[in-house]
Amino acid sequence: MQSSITKLFPPGGESVEHQGLYLRQDLRSIVKPGGSPFVYANFIVSLDGRIAVPDPDSKGVALATQITNKRDWRLFQELAVQADVLITSGRYLREYEEGPKQELLQVYDDPAFRDLGEWRRSRGLSDYPAVAVLSRSLDFNVPQPLRDPQRELFVFTTEQSDTGRKTELASQGAQVITAGENGISGKTLVDELQTAGYRFIYSTAGPRILHLLLTGKVLDRLYLTFASRILGGDPFSSIVEGPLLGSPADFKIHSLYFDPQEPDNLGQFYATFDRQEHTPE
Repeated sequence: MQSSITKLFPPGGESVEHQGLYLRQDLRSIVKPGGSPFVYANFIVSLDGRIAVPDPDSKGVALATQITNKRDWRLFQELAVQADVLITSGRYLREYEEGPKQELLQVYDDPAFRDLGEWRRSRGLSDYPAVAVLSRSLDFNVPQPLRDPQRELFVFTTEQSDTGRKTELASQGAQVITAGENGISGKTLVDELQTAGYRFIYSTAGPRILHLLLTGKVLDRLYLTFASRILGGDPFSSIVEGPLLGSPADFKIHSLYFDPQEPDNLGQFYATFDRQEHTPE
C-alpha cells in the first residue's frame, strides 16, 4: 500500500510519509511560557461531525467503527507515545475488563507499534505514559496493566463521589484526587498533573472531557481526522458535549494533510489546530 500523503497546509503540496507524521512534530520540544503543561486531544469524525453512533445494547452511543481505520490509529498512537500522561474515562476502564474496542494500556506489546515503544525508551522515558482517569461514579476497578507500581495512576473525581469507592480504588494503587465539588475542573486536573511532574498531557477521552478542558482553558492543540463518510443517527455525538461555552474556543490551523488511502480509498484529512485566546468583538 502506498504510504505517502499530501501536505495541504502550510502551502506546499509536497508528499510526505504517513508513518511518522505526528512524531515529526516533536511535541516534547514544545516549551510553553512558565513551563505549564502542553495539553492536546484527538478525534476522528465523519463528514456530518459524528464520533459515535447509536448503540442498541446500551441505548446510548458507541465508537463509530464505520470511520475508524488503521492509518488513523497509527497516528493516534504517535501522539500517545509522546505523552507523559494519558487522560481517559471511567467508562473506558469498565469496558476494558470485557475487552476494549481500542487498546490504550499495553499498545507496544503489539508488533505493529513496537517501534513506538523503542522510541520512548531511546529518549529515556518510561515504558508507558502514566494514566489519569476522570470519573464521578468511580464505578470501575483498576485493571491489571495499571497495577504496575512503576506506572502512576491518578483518579480525578468530585467531592460528592462515594467515599468508599475512593478508598477501594486507593487500595488498588490509584492516587485519588478531588478536583471539584460537583464536577471535575479541567484547570485543577492540569495543575495537579503539573505538580506531579508531568508536562505533556494527551486526552484520549470523549466529548464531555473535551468540554471540561475547554472550559478550563487548558487545551492547547486539537487533532482531527476527517473521514469521508456520512453516518447519521440519533442521538448525535460530536467532539464536545455539555453546556454552551461561556466564550467561543478559538483555534487556528497548524497543519492539514490529505491521505488518499483509507478507508476504502475514499481518502481522509488530518488536521491540527492550535488554541488561540478569544478576542471579543
